[in-house]
Amino acid sequence: MPAETDDLTFHRTSDVEDVRQTILDLHAEVRGDFGLMSKPFNSIERFDERLTAYAQRPGWEAVVARTAVGEPVGFCFGTPLGPNTSWWTAMTIPLPEGFTAETGSRTLAFQEICLRKPWRGQGAARHLHDELLAGHVEERVTLLVDPTAGEGRVQAVYESWGYEQIGQQQPFADSPVFAVMMRNLRTTEPRRDGPVRSLDEP
Repeated sequence: MPAETDDLTFHRTSDVEDVRQTILDLHAEVRGDFGLMSKPFNSIERFDERLTAYAQRPGWEAVVARTAVGEPVGFCFGTPLGPNTSWWTAMTIPLPEGFTAETGSRTLAFQEICLRKPWRGQGAARHLHDELLAGHVEERVTLLVDPTAGEGRVQAVYESWGYEQIGQQQPFADSPVFAVMMRNLRTTEPRRDGPVRSLDEP
């Protein structure tokens, strides 16, 4: 049976050590559900390396969702893109220079989201996403998604949240070729929560 989402609380932090083990445990469980932990790119060691690198950047924040009794059910995290970001350098087709110019306050990179199976398909992922974005003053938010995940359903979820694909990139030699998505944060997007059978974001 689906788990209740009404009793979820959201813990926001900029201290990675406060949530590192919780994030790693959830990553292993959720990506394991999809048979992805056998891929070197998704190994605990590689994921922890990326987590450490992201968390060292100015403005990094994570949100962890928990039940009323404190059981962790999901997480997400992101970082504003600084002037020297490498985010745009792996695009398969370069974007215009003005579009990729970053200041540290122009674009938020929504880097990871994971949600345990009992809470999927009920809007909990959207709530996690919105909790992280709440209070941010950036003009826009960008993310990467494997377009093959869930036979395209995962990308469709992001599109229902107001994101549009602006290109593709492969940031690591052994990573998927991701669809690069963008959403304007200066406009209010309608909530269109709906059933999602699988949600496996990068």
